[in-house]
Amino acid sequence: MKQRIITAVIAAAVFLPIVIYGKLPFVAFIYFLATVGLFEAMRMKRMSMASVPGVLSLLLLWFLMIPSNMFEADSLILSKMDFILLIALLLLSYTVLSKNRFTFDDVGFLLISTIYVGLGFYYFIEIRELALAFVFFALFVIWTTDSGAYFIGKSMGKTKLWPEISPNKTVEGSLGGVICAIVVALIFHFVVDFDHSLFITIIIASLLSVFGQIGDLVESALKRHYKIKDSGSILPGHGGILDRFDSLLFVLPLLHFIHIFLF
Repeated sequence: MKQRIITAVIAAAVFLPIVIYGKLPFVAFIYFLATVGLFEAMRMKRMSMASVPGVLSLLLLWFLMIPSNMFEADSLILSKMDFILLIALLLLSYTVLSKNRFTFDDVGFLLISTIYVGLGFYYFIEIRELALAFVFFALFVIWTTDSGAYFIGKSMGKTKLWPEISPNKTVEGSLGGVICAIVVALIFHFVVDFDHSLFITIIIASLLSVFGQIGDLVESALKRHYKIKDSGSILPGHGGILDRFDSLLFVLPLLHFIHIFLF
C-alpha cells in the first residue's frame, strides 16, 4: 500500500499539471502513454514492437490519435478509416510473407488492440480540447468509483460480481462505487455549474461509473486470458499504463458521444 501511495502521488504531480496546461505538451504526453499502452498489449501476446507488424501498428496508433484541431479532415490524404484499411491489408499481406508465422489471429489482435488504445487516448485529447472541466469530471467519477467499490466491497461485499474474471470484485462494491461517483458528480455539478440539469448529471455519472467498471473488467479478462498479473511495471504498485487507464479508455469515448447527443 505504501508503494501504491508514493507512486500515485508522484504520478499525480507529473500528470495533473500537464493535463491542466494542455496544448502540445499534453498531446505529446498522451502519445507517450498510448505508445506504452500498445507496447504492453503486444507484450501480452509475446509480440515485439521492433518488428514489421509492430511498426505498422505503431504508425496506425499515431495516425488515429491525430487531434481534430490540428488537421482538418479534408486536409489529410487518407481518412482514419482509410488508414485502418491500409494497415489491415499490409498486416494481412505480412501473414503470407512470414509464411504464416504471423497469423490471421495476430492481425486481428493487433488491429483491435491498436484501435482500442489509440481511439481511447485520442478521445482523451478531444475531451481536453473540449473543456478541462469534462476531463476532471471523468477523472473524479472514475477515481471515486474505484475507491468506493474497493472500500465498500471490502467492508460489505458478499456477492461476487464476476469471479471468473475478477475474483475480488463484488456486486455490493460495484453498486457502492456507482453511488459514490454520483455523490461526487453532484458536488462537481454545483461547483462547476454545468449547463444542464441535476438529473442529467446523475445519469451521466452513473453511465460513466458503470462503463468505467466494464473497462476495468475488460482489462482483467485480457490479463486473465494471457495469464499475467499486470499489463506492465512502469508504475510500481499499480502495474502498467493499461492497468491505470483501462476505465478511462472506455469512459472518455462515451463522454464524447454523450456530449454530441446531449449538448
